[in-house]
Amino acid sequence: MRGMISVDDWIATLPIERQKAIEARGKELIAKVERRMTLAALRKERKISQATVAEALGIGQMQISRLEKRKDPRLSTMARTVAAMGGHLTMIATFPDQEPVVLIPSALTEKTASRAKRA
Repeated sequence: MRGMISVDDWIATLPIERQKAIEARGKELIAKVERRMTLAALRKERKISQATVAEALGIGQMQISRLEKRKDPRLSTMARTVAAMGGHLTMIATFPDQEPVVLIPSALTEKTASRAKRA
């Protein structure tokens, strides 16, 4: 490990203005990750109507309204709804003693394992 320097030590060697810019960008990125929204708020921010999402899912607008009001919607329903808005749902588990982990459905793990066996 000879000759290695920590990121903090390296940043400390930069001009103050550059250090401030790096800190500001870091705060900006953290704020994006920490942003929380409901499905309804996400849909509204993307300027998509309930009727548009309902049509994409092949259901009625009233069902979208009910879904957005549910306290505990099914994960598969949320994933389909986000997909209907043009996105992809990702779940991240956070723990105080380790880095965040992206959770994937077990079906993806099984598909990956079966592909690896065939290769």
